[in-house]
Amino acid sequence: QVQLVESGGGLVQSGGSLRLSCAASGSIYSIDTMGWYRQAPGNQRELVAGLASGDTNYADSVKGRFTISRDNAKNTVHLQMNSLKPEDTAVYYCYAVHSYTTYRGQGTQVTVSS
Repeated sequence: QVQLVESGGGLVQSGGSLRLSCAASGSIYSIDTMGWYRQAPGNQRELVAGLASGDTNYADSVKGRFTISRDNAKNTVHLQMNSLKPEDTAVYYCYAVHSYTTYRGQGTQVTVSS
């Protein structure tokens, strides 16, 4: 079992920045893949950023604005979000893949005002 706890969401004006964090605990040995996805009301889930085997990938909508990073010593993954836009408003979820099972956190709300 893996537990994930997100933090760092909130309300920010357009053009602003937020940094999300996701702390993993439990059976975290060999968690290779971690990342973030988001879901806004009425929209489909969107994979925002992923980190696997040292490689990163981003949704086209966030490339150049968001950066994912991992702190292995603290079992934490971060999502630095810059130049935020109103369309980035969503609940952001952290996920981790461990032993062929995908776990997710409870989500953190990000609201970008225009």
